[in-house]
Amino acid sequence: MSARLLAPAAAVVALLVVAALSVFVVGEGEFAVRTRFGQVQRADYAPGLHWCWPFERIVRVDRRVLAQRLQAEAFLDSAQQGLSVDIDLGWRVRDPRAYLRAGAAANAEAAVASRLADGLRSRLKAEYAQMSLAQILDAPRGGVSDALLAQLAPLAASLGVELVDARVKRIDPTDQVANAIYARMQEAYASQARELRAAGSAAADSIRAVADRDLADIVAAGNRDAQRLRGEGDAQAAAIRARAYGVNPEFAAFYRSLQAYRNALGHDGDILVIQPDGEFYKYLHNPARR
Repeated sequence: MSARLLAPAAAVVALLVVAALSVFVVGEGEFAVRTRFGQVQRADYAPGLHWCWPFERIVRVDRRVLAQRLQAEAFLDSAQQGLSVDIDLGWRVRDPRAYLRAGAAANAEAAVASRLADGLRSRLKAEYAQMSLAQILDAPRGGVSDALLAQLAPLAASLGVELVDARVKRIDPTDQVANAIYARMQEAYASQARELRAAGSAAADSIRAVADRDLADIVAAGNRDAQRLRGEGDAQAAAIRARAYGVNPEFAAFYRSLQAYRNALGHDGDILVIQPDGEFYKYLHNPARR
């Protein structure tokens, strides 16, 4: 290439480089902030093609909703029970100037997220300190109310962002609190079991007492009926014997003697000392005696 063409070619290349450094494109989902020596010059660019001086810098800021999860945050309820809470936080940039002032351009998102999280923690801890565990579990969004979000609005505005949403995703008691809860549950179930056993034992004693009373009544009634029937039978037997004795006195005397023999001589090893010719043996000596 000749010396005459080298200078124009270099100028064209330099021009293209300057043009490349001076032109930038802004997308739909971002802010473009033009800075000069660290000072913000403009931050309201619409989506499209724009230009700047080559020595100026374009900082891009995401304008979409950014999500952050605060995991295993420690809180205390009104009973001073420890809780482990996961919180979801959603926010978007509204003022890129304030946003970049809140943190270094390279780490603005982390800095802003940390300050929002700290503000939410402090206010939510104050709310939880006045609520029982049951109330916290029943509260919409885990106790992150609209009033609490309204308290965070000034902080979010000072950081150049808008707080879109915040909600509790998970609430777990700490290990110490969980063990205490399980111990109380076991004691409650054991107490309930003792009450049921006591009630069952009392019911069994009552049923047993009724059964014993019914048995005693039945036995007494049976004995009474037996005594009555036995008396009636004895009376009938006595009447029959009386009639029989009246018809044949000699047979009656003989029958009574047989009963006396059975009672006196019917046992092994019995010894009876009487006169052989006495009245007791009269039917033995002469069975045909009338």
